[in-house]
Amino acid sequence: MIKSCATIALVPEINYGPWIFWKDLEKGMEKAAELGFDAIELFTPTSTTVEFDFLHELLTKYQLELAAVGTGAGKVIHGLTLTDPDPEIRKKAISFISDMIAFGATFGAPAIIGSMQGNVLPGNDRNQTLSWLAEGLEILGEKAGEQHTFLIYEPLNRYETNLLNTMKAGVEFLGKLETKQVKLLADLFHMNIEEADIPKSILEANGHIGHIHFADSNRKPIGLGHTEMAPIAKAIKDIQYSGFISAEAFPEPSPDEAAIQTIQSFRKFFS
Repeated sequence: MIKSCATIALVPEINYGPWIFWKDLEKGMEKAAELGFDAIELFTPTSTTVEFDFLHELLTKYQLELAAVGTGAGKVIHGLTLTDPDPEIRKKAISFISDMIAFGATFGAPAIIGSMQGNVLPGNDRNQTLSWLAEGLEILGEKAGEQHTFLIYEPLNRYETNLLNTMKAGVEFLGKLETKQVKLLADLFHMNIEEADIPKSILEANGHIGHIHFADSNRKPIGLGHTEMAPIAKAIKDIQYSGFISAEAFPEPSPDEAAIQTIQSFRKFFS
């Protein structure tokens, strides 16, 4: 069964971005539950920001699941990526993501690698950079598997990374890894920029998609841009996807209105 998911950002250093609810964990969860969301996706500064017992209590209270945890604070706050030329920084990046994997796995949720994948920096060799990425994903994929979960790798658009921008590139890259614990994140906003045919890309990535980010062409909630959602939804159902559809979208016009727009769109296309 496909499940709906609201995003909650708890990083003090960030005041705006593609997350529906902000700052107040319980208030965000209460609103998500009230609107009928199945789960939340968390973006936190560290793996210890939210105490286990407190989160467990809230998830139980509001009858929500934890769908996934983001790792982007590792780059935003600490400047860590898996492809930094400095081996010490790569080591710290792996450690940071490992902690996030452990945090999420406690609740049965995978960790997402988006911005922490990094870039091919000026003056650096692309093949070498991709080998660093592969090395990091091998280690982290196995760590996820040891904790009975998987790892999510997100192809980003060309304005955010020069590594892997399409689902096809992601499938081919992951196919060369020894670990089979890494799945792809299909982010509809990024795909709107990079994919010639979004439904086709989803169909061709069948079996590799572990999470979906639900945002329109302008990264506002679905229905507020020009993404043609009906054929995309059909492709998602055709591959028998049974994970979460998560609203990584700007909180516009307001968080509450964005949440309402998202859940209404989710029900329109997936209920």
